[in-house]
This record gives sequence, C-alpha cells and structure tokens, in this order.
Amino acid sequence: MILTGVRPPIPSLLSSNGHGNKLAVILLRTCLRRIPVTRINSLRSLSVFPTMEDLPATKLTYYDDMWKLLSAASFITHLKEEAREAVILDSTIFHPQGGGQPADHGVIANSEGDIKFIVDDVRLKNGVVFHYGSFNLLYEREVAFERGQQVHLSVDEKRRKLNARLHSAGHVMDACMRLVGLGHLEPAKGYHFPDGAFVEYKGTVTLNELQSKQKDLEKEANVMISNGGKVTASILPYKEALELCGGSLPDYIPKDSSPRIVQLGNNLGCPCGGTHVADMSEIGSMKISQIRMKKGIAKISYSIEL
Repeated sequence: MILTGVRPPIPSLLSSNGHGNKLAVILLRTCLRRIPVTRINSLRSLSVFPTMEDLPATKLTYYDDMWKLLSAASFITHLKEEAREAVILDSTIFHPQGGGQPADHGVIANSEGDIKFIVDDVRLKNGVVFHYGSFNLLYEREVAFERGQQVHLSVDEKRRKLNARLHSAGHVMDACMRLVGLGHLEPAKGYHFPDGAFVEYKGTVTLNELQSKQKDLEKEANVMISNGGKVTASILPYKEALELCGGSLPDYIPKDSSPRIVQLGNNLGCPCGGTHVADMSEIGSMKISQIRMKKGIAKISYSIEL
C-alpha cells in the first residue's frame, strides 16, 4: 500500500488492548517506509503551506553579493510540481532564469554532505525561488531535509562566470551604442545565453546605418573592456535610480519602488536583476557577429572569448 495524498485511517485500527495499538504502529511504519521521498515531502509541505501563495518570499542573496558561490540557508519545503521536484529555501545565491540570463546550476546539501539535491534549473515565481532538480538518494527515506534545517548551497562556478560575462557584455553594448551615435535607440530585449547572445533595440534607424557602425561598435566595446572598470549593483530609491540612469527608467518600474541598478564603470546605470562580473576586464574580447532589422527592431548578435 502506497499513500496517494492522505494518511491511513489509523484510529480505526486501535483497540482497547495493546495489540491493536502495536498493529497500527507497525502498519503505519510499513506504509511510510514505502513512500518515496518526493511524496513524503510533498505531503509535509502541503500540510504547512496549503497553496503556492502561502510560501514565504525568498531572500535574493545574490542581489547583494553577485560573486558569492557558497552559502548557507534554511530549508523551507520540498514539493513536486508535475514531473519536477523543487526545493524552497529562505534565501538563495542561485540566480533564477530571467532578464535574459540562464539559471544557475549547483548543489544543495545537508551539513554531512550525504544528502544532495542537484539543481539543474531555477525559477522565480511571485517572489519565491524554486530550485528544480533531483536528490542523489539511491534508497528511500522518510525525510530528506527537515523544515528549518540548515543546508549548504554551492553554485557551479564555471557556468555562473560565463553567464555573468555574457550579461555584462550586453550592458557594454548599451554603453557603446551611445558612443557611436546610436543612443537614441531604446534597449528592448537581451538574450545572454551562450548559444547565441544578442541585444535588441527599438527606434528609428536604417539597416545600412546600423551595419555601418558594426566595426565601430566592436572596437569601442573592446576598448571599454580592455580599460576595465568596477561593476556595482545597488538597490536605490526611485529618484536616485532615475538620476543614475540618465533621467529615464522603463515604465514597468513603479515610481514608489526601489529598483536595483547595475553600473559598469562610469557609464550610465541600468535596472537589472542579474549577476555580472566584478570588473569589465573580466568579460574578455567581444565580437559582433551580426546586425539585423526586423519589424522596426534592431538585433545585434555578439559573442565573447571562451
């Protein structure tokens, strides 16, 4: 017998003598031993958090320290979402996919290191970070992590650094667009994935004009990267953020909010929730591979030295 969502009706097994109680305990233990870890934790999480909306917001530790790859956090719950397992923590250094940046990969483990949750995807939903992956357990246990237990987080350094370099390179492109006389174009979308990074811009410009700037853009980008410059991320009051970004912020940022602003060297800041290099020189050489126009959107594809 495997439970499918409710516990067995133990009270009906009890009797006035001790034999009934012992039988109930034996049956319950037998059932629980046969429940996969995902089912146990799913039942436990549902008993504490009846709905997704009841989950507490996750503190985004990487907001304050973009280069922290090891950290500790408190385990909140573990649940199963369709065919995927997810671990919820009170805080995280894992960057979820979003803002054009891929999700971090890595490991969440107990203090002993014998129980590991291998993270292969991370998503942010309504303020809660879902770490998706699977446990390394080769046998069934009643509990993997306990609520409130301290767990240890380790982010895949190689993947994080590549993602950060690609993301920062996209911001360098924004700055260089202004340097070559294309500052009137508005940044629209960024895709900072290794399989084909690009940035898009909205505005009035011809394809010929754009393509004539390709060599200048690439040259300015590599000069800026070679010169280097500190990269910072700060959560600022709206008015300060507005000033740092040159007097303009996207409409989707509420005026009563405190946006996170990333600034590369002395360039204008930009609202961003991603991770970046500590210094622009870490990006490495940059190449603009293609410039295209489609339906009034300029798409500039780029790559960096791997």
